[in-house]
Amino acid sequence: MRRKRNIKREIAPDPKYSNVLIAKFINYVMKGGKKSTAEKIVYKTFDRIEEKYKQDPLQVFDLALKNVGPTLEVRSRRIGGASYQVPREVRGERKLALTYRWILGAARSKKGRAMYEKLADELMAASKNEGEAIKKRNDTHRMADSNRAFAHFSW
Repeated sequence: MRRKRNIKREIAPDPKYSNVLIAKFINYVMKGGKKSTAEKIVYKTFDRIEEKYKQDPLQVFDLALKNVGPTLEVRSRRIGGASYQVPREVRGERKLALTYRWILGAARSKKGRAMYEKLADELMAASKNEGEAIKKRNDTHRMADSNRAFAHFSW
């Protein structure tokens, strides 16, 4: 029996920048349904990027997303009693989800400062191809590269 088709909901663009990617990012930052708090954090982050680094926050955000987004990942595939890590190409939506998750995870792992400061620093680092989120992407690519021998198991 086939599963029910997954229906994708349209996300309204955020109020300040009218950008769907930023609205999605705000949803990822949100904890416990507190969207106004998440919006404050993201907008303060962008203000901090503007004042501290003297750069356009939208460009920094887009560049960070482009740099952190993985192209390959490994998926487990069980064949004949053995599990293989099979390298797969990452689809667009999953790439975005992983990017948001890695950037936020890297920012949340730092201690001792306000979230908007940590997030601004991580976005700046990611836009310069450095930082924890970039390290995570490189580890994922390295893992996929080392398991290239199992690529013929891909489905």
